Amino acid sequence: MTQRAAQKASQQKASQQRKTNGRRAHRSYLSYIDKSREYYAAHGYPQPYQWAYSHEVAFTPLPKPLSECTVGLVTTSFFEKGREPAGVPAARPKQPYAARCDDALDGLYNSDLFWDKDNTHTDDLDTYLPINRLREFEAEGRIGALSERFYGIPTDYSHRRTQRNDSPRIEEWMREDGVDVAFLVPL
Repeated sequence: MTQRAAQKASQQKASQQRKTNGRRAHRSYLSYIDKSREYYAAHGYPQPYQWAYSHEVAFTPLPKPLSECTVGLVTTSFFEKGREPAGVPAARPKQPYAARCDDALDGLYNSDLFWDKDNTHTDDLDTYLPINRLREFEAEGRIGALSERFYGIPTDYSHRRTQRNDSPRIEEWMREDGVDVAFLVPL
């Protein structure tokens, strides 16, 4: 049997199986929940990993057009240790922070975070903190304004700390800055 004939037979078999029961024999996507549970179990954690779930979500319709809104950026990247601008806490232990957008234009430190470093990079600030793009949108009138500050939040995987401490602090800063809509850019 030629390779093409074998491929066609395989496709026909898969098609027939879907027609028979309407289901696939295997997942066609990567289950991050399963992968995370396997990872933590392999490292000896006694309790299976539990993904955060919120019964109440704070998403609401915009009270005005986006072209009139002030946009705030939230990132999981931080300043490099020893290069934090005045008023921003030291890199360790990570804490929420608010910093002027101009202070981030040379880039932020994120090599300690987990992302696909084989297939992408963070050499371009706008891939993980799109300050320049949002300033362009502001100039074009697509958004009302970019907040003078952006906001950093740690990725320490504590749902409780994020909900009880970090998120309320970020929200407080955003209210101080007149932010109408938050753009979350986790890495």
